[in-house]
Amino acid sequence: MRKGWDNPHLHTMPEDICVPSAVQIGNVRVAPATVLAPMAGVTDTVFRRFIRNASVFSRPTGHNKTASLTQIEALQRGFAAPEHHTRAQIDALERGFQHQRRDSVPLARNFEAQQRTSEVYQRDFEAQVAAEISNYQSGCGLIMTEFTSADGLARCRESRRKRYLTFYEDEHPISGQLFGSDPNVVADAARVVEDLGFDLVDLNLGCPAKRVVKCNGGSGLLRDLPQIQHIFEAVRAAVKIPFTVKFRMGWSDAEIVCVELAKLAENCGLNGVALHARTREQGYSGNARWEYIAAIKDAISIPVMGNGDIRTPEDAATMIAQTGCDAVMIGRTAPSNPWIFRQIAEYAASKQATGVGTYTQPTEEDRYQMIHTYFAMLIEEQLPEAVGKMKQFASWFTHGVTNGSHLRKAVYEAKSATEVLSRVDEFFEKHLAAEAVS
Repeated sequence: MRKGWDNPHLHTMPEDICVPSAVQIGNVRVAPATVLAPMAGVTDTVFRRFIRNASVFSRPTGHNKTASLTQIEALQRGFAAPEHHTRAQIDALERGFQHQRRDSVPLARNFEAQQRTSEVYQRDFEAQVAAEISNYQSGCGLIMTEFTSADGLARCRESRRKRYLTFYEDEHPISGQLFGSDPNVVADAARVVEDLGFDLVDLNLGCPAKRVVKCNGGSGLLRDLPQIQHIFEAVRAAVKIPFTVKFRMGWSDAEIVCVELAKLAENCGLNGVALHARTREQGYSGNARWEYIAAIKDAISIPVMGNGDIRTPEDAATMIAQTGCDAVMIGRTAPSNPWIFRQIAEYAASKQATGVGTYTQPTEEDRYQMIHTYFAMLIEEQLPEAVGKMKQFASWFTHGVTNGSHLRKAVYEAKSATEVLSRVDEFFEKHLAAEAVS
């Protein structure tokens, strides 16, 4: 998968359009209406959780602050993770709360009064922390697994099936993506996805890789709509969870089938479609042609997710404005800008709360914490391919880092995962120290 774009369009933020706050796909509510696209070799469970954590943002005061006890408890559990820096947030909150207490609570004159005051203080502090935490949510509404071969699932043992489709409870809602060309085999694989507890199942009809296409999988099926119909019908009959499909415009400019395919999906009972607005022959070159997303939106009534060339919050809002799609799906931008979902959500939330949309740009310290966090998560997961993953992502994650080429060189020369992390820490400690002096 290419990391760059050919002559990308630069969009300004539309005046009155934001990415929707939610989209309903079957019985699954995706909030906000943003989706992490499945990417082969990229969207494993570590990366998915990393992106969801990096996407966390705080809603402006007064905007939808009410949260259920279940939500608060889940957020408290999630924000206890180091990557959220919640300990620092809570410490800062407690320091401020103690200051308020000194100003407003008279000094207790005896031990019993001090104890009562302390108990009241602790309850008040815990309530304030819960309210503060409940004001946070992830800007990434739905995550998807990297695509999995339906044939591979059918052939392997149950223990290996779970390894292929591993996910954690804090990844919900999550969609398991499959590829394959045999309707019965794909249907059986979809049952596995449902039984494992995924919220949705998705069929990949977009992958342009030769090894997938030669097996009539991915975008190879775009030249065989009757076979696609058989797969749609078999999977729809096999599972109760929402069923979606991600596809390209067609095999080539001479074989554009996306609108016909979207109608077929709706007629077969699918709950949503996602279009990567390029042909298979384009691969990742040229510009995505969003007008085909608009054409699909005009042709069907089920949710439409738009994918292709979303690099900034401005791009996301412009896609919504130009196509009317119900959600945006983001792929290649996520590894180079893991904050993209947070930025989109920040803009929409601030626009709704104040009338003026804003979003934050990452600092060098943010970039350091981002790289360190992801690499530490890989080590913690004890993945055998951790070093390879670190080197794979170094070129993406160092995008925008001052003297990033020096950091990439240090990462590539490291021999172990812990050495990679040490070199990252050493690079940024020197860099940030020099920046503080200047």
